[in-house]
Amino acid sequence: MVMILVSGISLGLEEDQEKCYEIGLRRLGVSQSQVLEKRLVKRSVDARKKDQIRFAYTVGYTLRDETKVPLGPQVRRTQEQPLVFRKGPRPLANRPVVVGFGPAGMFCALYLARQGYRPLVLERGEAVEQRMEAIRLFHEKGILSPKSNVQFGEGGAGTFSDGKLTTRISDPRCAAVLGDFVAMGAPEEILWMAKPHIGTDVLRKVVVAFRQEILRLGGEVRFGCQMERLLLAGGRLEGVVAGGERIPAEQVVLALGHSARDTFRTLQGQGLPMEVKPFSVGARIEHLQREVDQALYGKFAGHPLLPPGEYQLSWRDETGRAAYTFCMCPGGYVVPAASEMETVVTNGMSYHSRDGRNANAALVVSVDRRDFGENPLEAIAFQERIEQAAYRMSGGYQAPCQTVGRFLAGKPGADFGRVEPTYALGVRPGDLASLFPPVVPEYMRQGLLRMGRQQPGFDAADSLLTGPETRTSSPVRLLRDQQTLESPLAEGLYPCGEGGGYAGGIMSAAVDGLRVAQQMMECCRPAYD
Repeated sequence: MVMILVSGISLGLEEDQEKCYEIGLRRLGVSQSQVLEKRLVKRSVDARKKDQIRFAYTVGYTLRDETKVPLGPQVRRTQEQPLVFRKGPRPLANRPVVVGFGPAGMFCALYLARQGYRPLVLERGEAVEQRMEAIRLFHEKGILSPKSNVQFGEGGAGTFSDGKLTTRISDPRCAAVLGDFVAMGAPEEILWMAKPHIGTDVLRKVVVAFRQEILRLGGEVRFGCQMERLLLAGGRLEGVVAGGERIPAEQVVLALGHSARDTFRTLQGQGLPMEVKPFSVGARIEHLQREVDQALYGKFAGHPLLPPGEYQLSWRDETGRAAYTFCMCPGGYVVPAASEMETVVTNGMSYHSRDGRNANAALVVSVDRRDFGENPLEAIAFQERIEQAAYRMSGGYQAPCQTVGRFLAGKPGADFGRVEPTYALGVRPGDLASLFPPVVPEYMRQGLLRMGRQQPGFDAADSLLTGPETRTSSPVRLLRDQQTLESPLAEGLYPCGEGGGYAGGIMSAAVDGLRVAQQMMECCRPAYD
C-alpha cells in the first residue's frame, strides 16, 4: 500500500503531538475525510538551538487518492516492500544448522522456522535465565564462566548492552525486524523513535520470546553446545561436530559473534577463507548524565519530555585513522565483559529507563593492517594482548582507570571528583596508555581535546576513563560471495552477522540474518515438505 510521508514538522515540547497530523494534512492540501490511515513515522529531538528545543516529526498517510498530491523535498511517496521467500527446487535431506544465537542467528532461525525449515540452533552459551546467574557471579564475585558471559549466550553480546536499534543501513528488511521486536514484547515506540533502544532489562525478555517462537514453529535450540569443527569431504559441506556429536547438514550458518576467537582459529585451520578487518580499541568514558544533558539541551536540561541526552562525536585525520565515540549509553553503567580467563574487557549497558547517574560511551581509535598485519589471527592476538595487559595491571578482574585530566597530562592514576565509577568489580587507578600501541593513546588525547570543543565538558578533568574497550566489532571477516552469500570453502556454508564481518550492531546483524535465510531458501526446499 502506498503511503505519503510528510517530514520537517516541528512542534514545541509542550505542544500536543496530535497537531503534527493537522499540520501534515495542511501541507498536503487534503481533508481528513480523504485519510484512510495515519501513522507517526519518526520523532526526533531538534536541539540545534539550545534556547528553542523542539520535536521534529515525520508522519505518514494512506489516502483514498494519493495521485494528486504534489511531491517535494518534504513530501514523498513510499510503498512497503513485503518480504519475499522463494523456495528452491532441491529438497534438503537434513535441517539447516545455525551456529550462534545472537541477533543474526536468531533472525535467521526465526525466518527459516516460519517457512517450515525447522532449524537447529547451536549456542555455546546458556539460555538467558542461566546466563544471568553466571554474569551475576562474575560481576559480584569475580567468578568468570568462559562458556556463558556477557559475550556468549542467548541473544549474544547485545542482550547485556543498551539494546540500541539504530543503524546506518537503509535495507527495507529493517521494518520487518523492528516489527518482530515489537511482536516479541519490545515497546512500540521503537517503530518511530529516531534513536530506538530497548534496554537490557526488556531485551532479556524479548530474546526469550524469540526462542519460544522458534521452538513453537518446530525449530530446536541447544544451549551449552559449541560447534567444534565443520564436517567437510571433497570440498563439500556435510555438517558440523558439536558436543562430540556429528550433525549432518547441507546448510550451515556461521553467526558466531565477534568474540568467538577459538572458533575463528579452528575455521582458519580448516581452510575457511578470511581476512583481517579494521576495528577499534580504547576505553569507556563516564560523565555525569545531568552534565551531558546540560551540554546538549541547555536550559531545557531535565525537561520531563526530553530523553536523556546522547551524543556521537568523532575526529578523523588525513591518514584515515579516527578517534570517535561508540555505543553511547545514557544513564548507563560500565560493565565487565571478559569472555576469557585472566583478561579485562569493558562494555556499556543501560536499562530501558536510562535513569542511572552516569553516561558512558566507548572512546576508541580505529586500528587496521598498519597495526597488526595481514593475518586474521594476529588481529585477534592484538586484542588479547591488550586485555591480558589490563588484567596484569589491575591484578585481577578490576578494571584499570584514569581520570581524563591525568590521561591528557600523561600521568598515571586518578583524581576522583564528581564522576564515580560504575564498573561492577571495582576500578584500580593506572596508566591506560601503556595498554596500547602509542598511536592509540595519542589519538585518544587529540580526540578528547577536539571533542571537548564540540561538546563542552567532554574533556573535563574528572571525567573517568575505564578500560580497555576492545570488542567494538569483529577483527576478522569470513569471506562470502556477494550474490549467493556462501563461503568459497563450500556450497551451503553461510558466514553471517557481526562475527562474520557483515554487521555492526543489533539491527544490521538481524537484517543480515534475515537476508541469509532468504538466500538459503532460494537454494533448497525444507526437508519436511
